[in-house]
Amino acid sequence: SPLMSVIRHTVVTLPTPVNISTWWNFGSLLGICLAIQIFSGLVLSLHFTAHTDLSFYVVIQSFGDVYYNWWFRALHANGASFFFIGLYLHIARGMYYGSYVFKEVWAVGVVILLLVMASAFLGYVLPWGQMSFWGATVITSLFSALPMIGGDVVIWLWGGFSVDNATLTRFFGLHFLLPFGVAGLAGLHLFFLHDQGSSNPLGVSSDFNKVVFHHYYVLKDLVGACFFIGPLLALVYFNPWLLGDPENFIEGNPLVTPQHIQPEWYFLFAYAILRAVPNKLGGVVALAAAVLILFYMPFSPKASIKGLSFYPCGKILFFSLVGVFILLTWAGAKPVEEPYVAISQGLSVLYFLYFLVIGPLTRIQDK
Repeated sequence: SPLMSVIRHTVVTLPTPVNISTWWNFGSLLGICLAIQIFSGLVLSLHFTAHTDLSFYVVIQSFGDVYYNWWFRALHANGASFFFIGLYLHIARGMYYGSYVFKEVWAVGVVILLLVMASAFLGYVLPWGQMSFWGATVITSLFSALPMIGGDVVIWLWGGFSVDNATLTRFFGLHFLLPFGVAGLAGLHLFFLHDQGSSNPLGVSSDFNKVVFHHYYVLKDLVGACFFIGPLLALVYFNPWLLGDPENFIEGNPLVTPQHIQPEWYFLFAYAILRAVPNKLGGVVALAAAVLILFYMPFSPKASIKGLSFYPCGKILFFSLVGVFILLTWAGAKPVEEPYVAISQGLSVLYFLYFLVIGPLTRIQDK
């Protein structure tokens, strides 16, 4: 049948470069993570009530009254963290090996990143703990920095004059729907990838040296999945709240502001960039640019060889960017005071400087 033919061409007879490494496993791992998130989220939604007076207590009560609800919630919460670990490593691999030259594949991938970020933020609000409520208040208030229409946009997002029941209800609906949009875009991502072919560590054409996807890479992806899911389950069983915030075990209270408001760890790098700019509008622009600058990569100056494997200076810059990303994550978890503000400002400059310098630098090395 036509459907089986498509599936066979996608996961069985697909011609794949013979020399791709373990770094190419993260695409399939992200597919597994997405399936886990959709399934566990569907189970959790069956026992959730989107109401400011009930959400917090329904989540707590479900731990003891619903069989294995604690397991599904821990899997869903930690699965989001592992999803972002896979996303960031997948993007880093694409930047290092020059996968961004496939413009359609890269653009769809960045849109997927934006939708996953939006879905993660919406989901973090649903338990209606202190950090959920104040995180929603802070992030949605950023839209007030928009000239002329900012105030109206914020009221439209809230569904009123503050983060309240209307906000929670619409956030729940959007959080439920967005993952299905991500799944659709993931299919489009694969379509463009299979149409253009995968890149490889050497950065040269591998059309003459390919093997079929099954069983060579199916087995390799299964091994990668075991190594990826193993730590996730260990976290779920032995320390499920390690990556969470203790403030979120307190019911959201508009009259009590937490001493230090911060998002989940996977947003801290962008949060640090936001706080590094003293002007509110400038901070919002910098926050958006921190992710949207990925759209610029396919249009940066092209090197003779895809990827940075044969560019020593480029490799140094890339791993410096990785260090800057980690330090920004660390700085985002610190209070808004010196020296952390100055450190965030310096790191933010280095972060954006990489994207502007890496293309011309590789061209100079070519010459």
